[in-house]
Amino acid sequence: HAKSLNYLKKRGVTYEDILYWKIGFCFDGEYKDRVVFPSFNSNGDLNYFIGRTITGDKFAKFKQPQASKDVIFNELYIDFDNDITLVEGIFDAIKAGHNAIPMLGSTLREESKLFQKIVGYDTTIYMALDPDAKKIESEIIRKLINYGIEVYKIDIQPYKDAGETTKEEFQKRKACARLM
Repeated sequence: HAKSLNYLKKRGVTYEDILYWKIGFCFDGEYKDRVVFPSFNSNGDLNYFIGRTITGDKFAKFKQPQASKDVIFNELYIDFDNDITLVEGIFDAIKAGHNAIPMLGSTLREESKLFQKIVGYDTTIYMALDPDAKKIESEIIRKLINYGIEVYKIDIQPYKDAGETTKEEFQKRKACARLM
């Protein structure tokens, strides 16, 4: 669908990203005129998805199923033995690279599957939340450090989120991340 491809291209999403993230498009139904980002659990089963409007609907930019958000987005592709970048949204994760996880918001509860898996693997974490989530980000960093997790903070300002950067710019910023 040309409209959806143009929208994704404008957002800096490449053809390779479309294949890697298995991005789809809905022509009709409840998710009409949305690009869809599926998530797969460690067994390869669909466990969640996000639909993003391409028509500019400001009231319903993202549409998600009535299902628990306590998933590790695209866990199938995540290597917990290597460092992971935590971001808020799907476009942030695309810019952050293949071992990035969108938290589907700006919270990370200690009892969540993602938090437990990070602690279980003792995974090094790079945090790149939006600048307007500083207080919440600090709380997440503190919790992770309390569990002995090595955490780095990626400064994305003056951008309002990681999704506004280029992949190259994000990687430069990641290379300069501060150990917390």
